[in-house]
Amino acid sequence: MKIVIAGAGEVGSHLAKMLSEGYHDITIIDDSEERLAFVSESMDVVTVHGNPTSIEVMRAAGTDKADLFVAVFPAKDQDVNIVCAILAKQMGAKKVTARINNAEYLDAGNKTMFTQMGIDLLFYPEKIAADEILTLLNQSDVSEYMDFAKGKLQLVVFRLNESSPVVNKPLGDFKYPEGELPFRTVAISRGDETIIPTRDTLFKKGDLLFVITRQEAVKDLMAMTGKPYVEVKRLTILGGGRIGAAVAKEFEKEAEFVKIIEIDKARCENLSETLNRTLVINGDGRNSDFLYEEDVKTCDAFVAVTSSSETNILACVAAKKMGVAKTIAEVENIEYIRLAEEMGVDSVINKKVITAGRIFRFTFNSKVRIVKVLNGTDAEVIEYIANPDSPVTKAPIRDLHFPEGVVIGGIVRGNEARIAVGNTCIQAYDRVAVFALPHTLKKVEKFFV
Repeated sequence: MKIVIAGAGEVGSHLAKMLSEGYHDITIIDDSEERLAFVSESMDVVTVHGNPTSIEVMRAAGTDKADLFVAVFPAKDQDVNIVCAILAKQMGAKKVTARINNAEYLDAGNKTMFTQMGIDLLFYPEKIAADEILTLLNQSDVSEYMDFAKGKLQLVVFRLNESSPVVNKPLGDFKYPEGELPFRTVAISRGDETIIPTRDTLFKKGDLLFVITRQEAVKDLMAMTGKPYVEVKRLTILGGGRIGAAVAKEFEKEAEFVKIIEIDKARCENLSETLNRTLVINGDGRNSDFLYEEDVKTCDAFVAVTSSSETNILACVAAKKMGVAKTIAEVENIEYIRLAEEMGVDSVINKKVITAGRIFRFTFNSKVRIVKVLNGTDAEVIEYIANPDSPVTKAPIRDLHFPEGVVIGGIVRGNEARIAVGNTCIQAYDRVAVFALPHTLKKVEKFFV
């Protein structure tokens, strides 16, 4: 697939790195020679220096032959993204996406206008991150979460602590009648390794488990693994930027108490005017004494979304030590994600990773509904729709010979959700939850076409 990316900033370079592992032909446009030099040194891509609103520059990048065009200049350059995305479509690019920073554009009627102009997908990383945080607050006993087929199947991710009853026991110890599994462990992240478990695999303290489960079995799964359920009614947010404000605006509708701590006084005044039931405090959340004085320990959850990954991690660690049950940190430095998890942060949000997953879907065939790129592992979770007469429908799963590094977690057929086992047969139009390591993706896709 030929992919043209306009913008070599953090999101663009991360997306290029991810896509380059899939052997795509990638060209990156940027008006900064310094950013282009950094990208070309770290990955195998073609770079074009110039402004992407220039038709000459777009032609030099081969936009007219692009299967996918992605405009990801920083939020302040939203107009550049929209203009070059429209140009790309008019020049012949098959699929076009653009980064925006205005939630108004995502309203149903407004999205239609952009679709008519040729933009297939608008994405707002800050809103995507806020939505992810809100999901985690409603599923407070997990580190990461994903719905398949409107929640009929769910992927939950959580870390095993020393009190978990499954620690030091093999996967095969947990017996259920074949075909009636309520949930299935599809992968374990241990250190820098992603393990596709077998019956003999031992669960260990600190393991990050990736589990596909039927909706009704989530609470049983949490009880079995020793994870407490916490209903979040009282929330403290550190950082009153776009993400923090969006989380507060939505969460205050149902919560008993929401507080935002923001260091910038002018921003505090703005938040006080736009939020209805959220207490806005002007202060420095880097000071643990200040957090203690603000009685953070009485909250059920603490969310840190300042512009500093280091501040967010350390503030969450402090909140955890004060007794807060659930902590969530925005960590934009990818190298810090594993460090944050090891320091006890319950959930980590990264705009680049979340956004890349949304765009990544466009590199698959039309039968892919969802792609989620997961923290803590280099794997992806994909929801396919099985084509009639596709190879995946020709035999039970055990006889399909999927490549190593692929697990079929479950299927949804009509209103019925099933956890997949060896004798499961996939039928036409089933929605299939697949956990796959990056090097297997192209091979997996062939089973569903």
